Amino acid sequence: MMTIHTARFHVGQIVRHTGDAFHGVVVDVDAAYAGAAGETGPMSPEQPFYQVLALGSDGGFVAYVAEEVLERHEASLTPVEERRLFSVDNQGHHAPRTSRIH
Repeated sequence: MMTIHTARFHVGQIVRHTGDAFHGVVVDVDAAYAGAAGETGPMSPEQPFYQVLALGSDGGFVAYVAEEVLERHEASLTPVEERRLFSVDNQGHHAPRTSRIH
């Protein structure tokens, strides 16, 4: 029987890694792990995984992250970060300047 997972976070939402490794914006969501078999480490592949544009002083990087190690980030981006990296819709969802918000 197939299990259906509902993602807690959506594209454009600001999240942070629970270990304080980074914060960033969700740019894609997979219902379950979509990488090579056996590469999730101790995390279950049967949970949503997110591509997160992690923000840093060097401009950032994309991380593929399990839902269990993410949480909503209450802080907002600085206006400079927002203008440099994202377009923002009227609901506050962020999209990389090279992509549309979907």
